[in-house]
Amino acid sequence: MASPGPPTIFSPRRRITARRRMRALQALPDAPRYLVEDMVEDVLERLAFLRHEPKTALVVGEWTGELAKQLEATGCEVTGAAPEDGFDEEAPFPFGSFDLVASLGTLDSVNDLPGALIHIREALEPGGLMIAQFAGAGSLPRLRAAMLAADGERPAAHLHPMVDVRAGGQLLQRAGFANPVVDSRGLDVRFSSLAALVHDLRAQALSNVLASPAPPLTRAALARAEEAFMAGEPRATEHFEILTLSGWKP
Repeated sequence: MASPGPPTIFSPRRRITARRRMRALQALPDAPRYLVEDMVEDVLERLAFLRHEPKTALVVGEWTGELAKQLEATGCEVTGAAPEDGFDEEAPFPFGSFDLVASLGTLDSVNDLPGALIHIREALEPGGLMIAQFAGAGSLPRLRAAMLAADGERPAAHLHPMVDVRAGGQLLQRAGFANPVVDSRGLDVRFSSLAALVHDLRAQALSNVLASPAPPLTRAALARAEEAFMAGEPRATEHFEILTLSGWKP
């Protein structure tokens, strides 16, 4: 008997729609890019620290093009891919082998994360390096509290579950990576309103893509959420926790 597939937590259709909307919003002036910019900077710092100089790299989900530009400046041949362009992270990759696979901001919303990590490992040359970064557990605590306040005694799933450091380590071991390393870092951002946060989440493809999303908030519930989020302050500080998974192909 065939083993059951992974549970369907996320909607692939809604995920692609959210990322295509992100592309459109990024074309507007002053579009927020602080999360992906932080990830790109961190990847480059890790490569320098490890003294890993890839000759071939696959960059997944990095829509600004900055990471590819920096890698190409060192003589690296870069292949880009993104879910919104039809790239399926939960299937064997239709590419050759790479010295580096960098995945930024996409693996937090795949249904088969262990399978996606295995496909990354298989896409690496022996001795190749994977660096995957995405929003992890600990992100958006203020928004989560605001949603609970909005829902009252009947809480609903407005935000999707996120991976923590411990689970990340187990995933890397399960996927067969050598010398696995998992860590997280925080990024705090101030917002003038709940609507401003929601705009930034949509512009960075971090909106809800659950297969069974909660119904939209009523006007009264939205008012409760706004009040809880701002807590009487002129600006509210929200926290993002960026999880990094890295490992080598034996």
